[in-house]
Parts: sequence; C-alpha cells; structure tokens
Amino acid sequence: MRPWVLAAQAAGASVRWADFDPATGELPPGAVEAVVRERTRLVAVTAASNLIGTRPDIPAIADVAHAAGALLWVDGVHATAHVLTDVPASGADFWVCSPYKFLGPHHGVLAAAPSLLETLHPDKLLPSSDAVPERFELGTLPYELLAGTTAAVDFLADLALTDPSLPRRERLVTSFAALEEHEDSLLATLEARLRAIPGLTAYSNAKRRTPTLLVTVEGRDPQELRAALAERGVNAPAGHFYAWECSHHLGLGATGGLRMGLAPYTDAEDVDRLATGLEEICGIDR
Repeated sequence: MRPWVLAAQAAGASVRWADFDPATGELPPGAVEAVVRERTRLVAVTAASNLIGTRPDIPAIADVAHAAGALLWVDGVHATAHVLTDVPASGADFWVCSPYKFLGPHHGVLAAAPSLLETLHPDKLLPSSDAVPERFELGTLPYELLAGTTAAVDFLADLALTDPSLPRRERLVTSFAALEEHEDSLLATLEARLRAIPGLTAYSNAKRRTPTLLVTVEGRDPQELRAALAERGVNAPAGHFYAWECSHHLGLGATGGLRMGLAPYTDAEDVDRLATGLEEICGIDR
C-alpha cells in the first residue's frame, strides 16, 4: 500500500481507505463504494490478502470503480498462486503479481491492455525504447527469470496430468480446479483441528479465501509458536508479512500472528504434523 500513499503525496492527491470487517475478514464492495467519489481516478485492491487469505469480489469492485470513471489496479500476488487468473473476467485494468508465489523466480508481472499501457509514460532513459511494453522495462530483460516463469506455468498446467496436446490454457483451467480442490480439502482438515484448540483465535474467516490461516494463541508469542513448530519439522512463519495496515486493523500491531499456508505440494501428512505439533505446544494430548 505504501507506494500508493507516497505516489499520492508526490502528486498532491488524496487517499481514501476502504476498511474490511476485522471480525469476518470480509471486504464487501459496499465498503469500496462508500469511499469512491466522482474525482476518484484509481481503485487499488488485493485479489487475496496474504495475511488472512480474504478474496474480495473483484468483478463487483471493478463495477464500482468503472461506474465512477476510475481504473482498477489489482494486486494478485497472493491470489495467482491459488486461483485461476482470468484478467478480462475480473474486470481489472491492471493485474500485478510475482512468479515466486507460484513456484517461479522473483520478478514483477503487470498485465494490462496494450492500448491502456500506451497512455502511460514512465520515467525512462532517452535511448531506451518507447514501445509498449518495453518502455516499462529497466534495461536488458531478465531472460533467465522469464524462462523460469514459463517453466513454472508449464509445471502448473501439467499438475492434473491432462492431455499434453491440449492448449496450455485449457490444461491450466483443469489443473487449477484440481489444485483448489486439493488445497481446500486440506484446509478443512487443518481448520477443524486448530479451531478446537483452547485459547486459539483464527483471523481467517472470510467465506472466500485462499488456503491461508492466521492465528494467535492466548499467552503465547507467535514467534515462540513458530520456533516450536520448526523444531517439529514445520515451517509456519510468524509476523505481519508486510501487511501493516491489515495487521493493525486486526489489533495485532507489528507482532502479527502465526501464518500457515498450503501449496500444491502440501499433503495430508504435512497437515497432520502441523496440527499435531500445535496441539502438543498448547498442551493438548490426543
């Protein structure tokens, strides 16, 4: 969020915030509509919270933004790894993400219509190309990262072992459907056990969300829980994960909580080891 705040300060523009419901984790389109004005030029929203997993209704928010004559910028970093991305169907004018979230290398991705990108003129060196999309690059392209991204997408397309002769997009649709089913099933098992732990508070409560759980346990420092789980072969980091405003809105401040996220390679044994470990740490004897 901070780059938008700094950019607004530099341009003399004002920033209005749409707050989510801390009890449910939901960000309803009405909350966005309440802060949009006729002079609003850009609405920026996450496709999924990396802290609590909430997946707002992006098409509905797009309708709100476009009705006001504004553009919609969607941060899809966390969502792209778990939910099939369809930028036109989402209504987003800009969709950004990073392949490191979906098994690829670290670099930035921005998807937008070429005609829209033609209207934007970033600061750049005079001899560098003014063509789209080259005008947005910082120099020689990172070819090794682009190759790694292609490999990651191909890997995801083949997760469901579909007919390799089918177009990649069709294979991605099938694979992501299987991926969501796999992750949602594991999440249901994990949640049932964790929510039964006395003193545990879960902050991931939205109806639509990624397989992400943020929790705290009464009387326990999240970093203590993280370290104890690490000793049991579980990687569940703790903190605010750069979601500064979200963590503070939940009342967790800079401390944040213990975050657990599932991935394509997570299996039932991993989930059992995590749940059993947290139960042991909290003194529950199964």
